[in-house]
Amino acid sequence: MLATMTSEPEQQIGVGTQDAFQRLWTPHRMAYIQGENKPTGSGADDGCPFCSIPAKSDEDGLVLKRGEYVYAVLNLYPYNGGHLMTVPYRHVADYTELTGPETLELAELTKQAMTALRTASGAHGFNLGMNQGSVAGAGIAAHLHQHIVPRWGGDTNFMPVVGHTKVLPQLLGDTRRMLAEAWPAA
Repeated sequence: MLATMTSEPEQQIGVGTQDAFQRLWTPHRMAYIQGENKPTGSGADDGCPFCSIPAKSDEDGLVLKRGEYVYAVLNLYPYNGGHLMTVPYRHVADYTELTGPETLELAELTKQAMTALRTASGAHGFNLGMNQGSVAGAGIAAHLHQHIVPRWGGDTNFMPVVGHTKVLPQLLGDTRRMLAEAWPAA
């Protein structure tokens, strides 16, 4: 039996003081908060998700494009819809450790990702970046990855600031399909 959707707020008696706020529950974020899928160490065999993703199908791994040295993948915990990353196949932590061909392909896939995001979703701008080391904010510091976050005019609101919640308008599988179809030919 399927649950019916309603626009009426659910009343829960005895759970606190009633207020005028609607609640947007995001229990899937608890996996990120609790460190699910985080490596247990710094080696490639220590549970690194960036090392295991290439063995999956594109759909299961949320892979958008596979190059010779680098691949593009959707972020499982996106800041914005379409947030993706370019990741070298080789388990390397620091940008200075990339080979020349890896560096070139990382740059080329980043350009292609920006083109695909503009084509598929009309992104107005981008935040591009690498957090090098856990003290710099890298969630997975042992395996280099570059973030490509699409931005639109007016895409920020009170939810992340007040509610510590990001509202995403599309499922990751649908986003992967849309971007894979819009990915430019090399």
